Parts: sequence; structure tokens; C-alpha cells
Amino acid sequence: MDEMRLIPIILASKSPRRKQLLNQIGVEFSVQPSSVKEDFSLDLQPATFTEHWAREKAKNIAKSHPDSLVVGADTIVVLEGKILGKPVDEKDSFVMLKSLSGNTHEVITGVSIYSEKYEVDQTFNECTFVSFNTLSDSDINYYIKTYNPIDKAGSYGIQDWFSVNVHKIKGCFYNVMGFPLSAFYHHYRAISESLNSQDKNY
Repeated sequence: MDEMRLIPIILASKSPRRKQLLNQIGVEFSVQPSSVKEDFSLDLQPATFTEHWAREKAKNIAKSHPDSLVVGADTIVVLEGKILGKPVDEKDSFVMLKSLSGNTHEVITGVSIYSEKYEVDQTFNECTFVSFNTLSDSDINYYIKTYNPIDKAGSYGIQDWFSVNVHKIKGCFYNVMGFPLSAFYHHYRAISESLNSQDKNY
């Protein structure tokens, strides 16, 4: 994939987990967090919601970085059709985790790879099903006080202590962390091969 490194890659996210995962697969990139904020009042299906905001985030950064490929991402938790974003405070965090206790929910991440200059506009989503054990109030409070999951969709991080409460996962583990590595790499490689074959003189 050396040829792809000639085009600067920008991750339009401040998520340390997404940064960690891209580093894990050897992608060279810089970070430029998008200023776009999700509007949860939009009447969109969950998967469409994630794709819409991932693309908006990528486009937001691409406007000022036309020579780069911009990667935007948006992750939500969905329980019985209801979208759960990031909690606004500790009380909201408790309510979220209480609702997820003993249930199976979906984690959906939308990812967008965008560049007007290189005519790249690919957006997709990945869904993973996650089942929790029944959580005690004391465990929920301990987790909130110790790990402060305010910056996490659904108010938990599968990569930290909360993993002891995960009964079962069906789908991509990395998607639950906020970035579906396998699906991303599939699209990323296809884009690289397409750009090379078109000889766009980049």
C-alpha cells in the first residue's frame, strides 16, 4: 500500500481509539477533528444516520484540505430501534447502561472516505450485535466513577474494564471500539487500486 501514502490521509476525528486502530494497520495519517455535531432529531434510520454524519464530518475537513483523502466516522448504539449517542452527564450514563443491562444491542459505525479532487466519495456502515450480562447498580456506578465514559457511544468502552460485562459479540469487535478495520481496509485498498489504474498524477 505504499502508493497510497503519496496522498495525505486525514482522520476527521479526535477519538483516541480510532487513531489507535489506524496505527494498528500501518496507515499513515494526520488528525484534524471535524467541528460537525450530530443532530439526533434527524428522522433517519440508524444505519443511514451514521453514514450521513460520517460523510458530513469528512466533507467538513475536506473543504480546507483538498489534497487529502479524509476519513470520517460516526458510531452509535441502538437498543430496540432507539439511538443512543454519548451521554451528556453521569446521570444519563447510568440510565443508558441500566437500559443495556441484560439486553442485546447494535453498535453501528458509519465510515466515509472523501475527496473531491480525487473523485472519492465512499460511505458505508458496519453493524455488530453486543449482549450484556445483567449489571448491578454498584457495578454501573463503579464504572462511571472510575472510567468516566462520557465520550463513548452507549456510555461504555469494550476495550476497558467494562469488557467483563460483555456476554457475547456477533460481528466485528473493532467496530464496537468505533472503527471497523476490516471493512475500512477493503474500501481503502479498492480506492488505492482505482486511483493507480486511473493514473491521476498524484
